[in-house]
Amino acid sequence: MKKVIALTLAGIMGLSLLAGCNSSSGGSSSSASDASSSVADSSSDSTDSSASPDSSASSAATIEKVDVTRSDSESGIFVEAVTGMSDDFVLGCDISTLIAEENSGVKYYNEDGEEQDLLLTLAENGVNTVRVRVWNDPYDSDGNGYGGGNCDTANAIAIGERATKYGIKLMVDYHYSDFWCDPSKQMCPKAWEDMEIEEKTQAIYDYTYDSLGQILKAGIDVSIVQIGNETTTGMSGERNWDKIGMLMKSAISAIEALETEYSVDIMTAVHFTNPESGNYAKFAKSLNARSVNYDIFASSYYPYYHGTLENLTAVLKDVADTYGKKVMVAEVSYTYTSEDGDGFANSASADSSGYSYPYAISPQGQANCIRDVAQAVCDVGEAGMGVVYWEPAWIPVPSDDDGTREQKWEKYGSGWATSYAADYDPDDAGAWYGGSSWDNQALFDFEGHPLISLAVFRFLRSGATTDVALDEVQNCSAIKLVGDPLELPKTVTGLFNDGSTTDIPVVWKTESDESAYDSIGKYTISGTATYEGTDYTVTCALKVNDLNYLENDSFEDEDLSMWTITNIDNVTSELFVIDKQSDAVTGTKSLHFYSTNKDGVNFSVEQTVTNLKEGEYKFTLTMHGGDASEQEIEIYAIADGVEYTAPVTITDWCEYKYPMIEHIVCTSGEITVGARVKTPQYSWGNLDDFILAPQ
Repeated sequence: MKKVIALTLAGIMGLSLLAGCNSSSGGSSSSASDASSSVADSSSDSTDSSASPDSSASSAATIEKVDVTRSDSESGIFVEAVTGMSDDFVLGCDISTLIAEENSGVKYYNEDGEEQDLLLTLAENGVNTVRVRVWNDPYDSDGNGYGGGNCDTANAIAIGERATKYGIKLMVDYHYSDFWCDPSKQMCPKAWEDMEIEEKTQAIYDYTYDSLGQILKAGIDVSIVQIGNETTTGMSGERNWDKIGMLMKSAISAIEALETEYSVDIMTAVHFTNPESGNYAKFAKSLNARSVNYDIFASSYYPYYHGTLENLTAVLKDVADTYGKKVMVAEVSYTYTSEDGDGFANSASADSSGYSYPYAISPQGQANCIRDVAQAVCDVGEAGMGVVYWEPAWIPVPSDDDGTREQKWEKYGSGWATSYAADYDPDDAGAWYGGSSWDNQALFDFEGHPLISLAVFRFLRSGATTDVALDEVQNCSAIKLVGDPLELPKTVTGLFNDGSTTDIPVVWKTESDESAYDSIGKYTISGTATYEGTDYTVTCALKVNDLNYLENDSFEDEDLSMWTITNIDNVTSELFVIDKQSDAVTGTKSLHFYSTNKDGVNFSVEQTVTNLKEGEYKFTLTMHGGDASEQEIEIYAIADGVEYTAPVTITDWCEYKYPMIEHIVCTSGEITVGARVKTPQYSWGNLDDFILAPQ
């Protein structure tokens, strides 16, 4: 954004800064849902007096001095120093659910075990920015909150005042929706549903001006405003880039107007996800073509399904170099345990289907993840400006005499959704409402004590060391063909907190009759690994495949010459082998498809095998995908001039389909097998594990 002369903090911060910050726990004096009643209608009136500075916002206030000096011996973690980090690099945490958590009875502590304001604990550990999402109207007609923190403007103010008290800047994340936005949904706010694009463009200006104006009037130090959340597939119900561009430009205009009125300098950010898709250059080009004058191109990056760090650096550097933009990671997190703290299933755990875990599932693993992502952003060069960890304090609410967890989730909105969200999002939130799916990715334990991983922010520049210890004994996997003997690994890997490894002998508890593992399928075999007198329970994920005559059946090899992949009429906008373990069944690669083209997806993939013995064969593959309301998908086999087919229906991510054609008669020694996929615009999916085997 444009450079302006900033007022001193004493000149812009009001006495309201201290409200709700005086208790040792940092609890707000009123709930976010109570405070929100004063701004429920704010989106309809851009001339609200709250959006203009006045004398009430000019009282002096003091930023409390925060001690961030601790020796690396106190860290409890290893941290390799990040190179190329600027002095103003954003070290952030998204704490949007904080007020709802505190209202539900959650308490937070410092490293000494003392109850303390979460914001102070973050500041003491080097965090310089907090991110807070804002929804337009996350309440039903009776005022019941949708959950996920009930994140309205009042919630942002309550958190922002406490952040500013400790010298932490605020990053405001406007979803421009009434509830969660991500690539699977970009819903329009209720108040805007019947608006034409011109009306909606004015509405987004009015709403941004009023909401951000209230935040600035409260004396909060706003550094970044995010225009939409993970807008990979749209924004505020719009999918057309011309319309999205109009909305973004209007929101940015409102921010620029407030910069002038409040004499502040605020950077604007756009936000996308799935860097592994290769689409960031296209998104940046679309924004540039429509003259969307943003400052930061922000990405989500979750290491268990967003590809490699090298790719993250490459796609962000391309945007930075081509368009002169700053870049950052606005969301990242990692698991420290596979345990569930509140009875509501976790989004990611060791048992999550299709997920890849490149680090130990431990606090050290979290620290390594944060450090490596920060380095990946710094590797972009001077344009790399920050990393934000997503919801590090979203831990289980207590179940005590004040009510069950379920009652608190409903009353205070401290779970990811309440039953009231069905009013707005019946298909998702209305069906799967409940608690925190993120408690095992927090940087605090289930009781609110900081994990050692929180300290990583203090040591990203200097590095840190601690005593070497065994951090994790890793599980393993194995693949065998039907009829082959069972051979399991003789050792598993022990991972130390300094990154070194060792082989640890393991004894597997297998069935006495090995034929139990000779049918096609997946098996989990438990075992005991012993290191320096201590036993560790481990598992081996065994996959039994049929004999297969197809080459490169799971697309792991770079040579694809054996496959014929035909993008019919070139309508499929994405058709390629993707290296993403969460989408793959075997290995890390699969054949990916997706299309923004109005003609949807239309392609075929096939391979011909020769020199087969005369006999009968069977053909199968594995497929998953979604957003295909109408679909014509089939697998096929052609032998001796006869075509065999079997239909496939995709439903959702990781809901695997295993179509099969049996009794394929072959006397010529040649069989062609493949798949034909025809689905509508915005549908997507992956194909893997093509198998042609004897009947």
